[in-house]
Amino acid sequence: MRKGYDAKLKEIKDLILEMGNIVADEIEVAMVALLTQNAELLGRVRDLEAQSDTLEHRIEDLCISLVALQQPVAKDLRLITSALKIATDLERIGDHGVNIADVVEKLSKEDYIKPLVDLPKMGSLVNKMIRGSLSSFVHEDVEEACKVAQLDDEVDGIYETMYMELLDMLTGNRDYMDQIINFLFVGRFLERVADHATNICEASIYHASGKRMEF
Repeated sequence: MRKGYDAKLKEIKDLILEMGNIVADEIEVAMVALLTQNAELLGRVRDLEAQSDTLEHRIEDLCISLVALQQPVAKDLRLITSALKIATDLERIGDHGVNIADVVEKLSKEDYIKPLVDLPKMGSLVNKMIRGSLSSFVHEDVEEACKVAQLDDEVDGIYETMYMELLDMLTGNRDYMDQIINFLFVGRFLERVADHATNICEASIYHASGKRMEF
């Protein structure tokens, strides 16, 4: 009986990793679509979002079933509660991928006012954070979780620099107002993705050590 129970606990981790890789891919594809103005990639973003939603439901069902039937305690219970929180954060990351795709749909036929520099940097960093936070959860690595969470400050710094630059560009570029505002939205979406990845790091630390940390 314990063998089957342990297999279910492993399945939770496997599903979290699978869902996390899907939403990381979703953000990556959405950013490629933005940088290349390739609207043909948007269907892929939405397909990935549908896959992640399905996995979220599977994770929820499995966790609820284990709590109801096995009454887990201590570290096993921390795994289940952490997984539920992580699945929620991953779902919200996926939502931001769709939000970026919606921006691409609006801007795909416009000439950009300037080459995109800061948004690709943010996209690369948040993808690193998503994958790193997942690794820290699966491997129960507190040190890795702490290192990944610290990247949030770097993302925030890039966002603040970009925000001020784009605000300055609004003056004298009224024809590009909607585009500039949409770039600001994308920056905000990516900043929120970094926050959710940080939440995953906090949940990973709680699962591994029982300690509650806030970054």
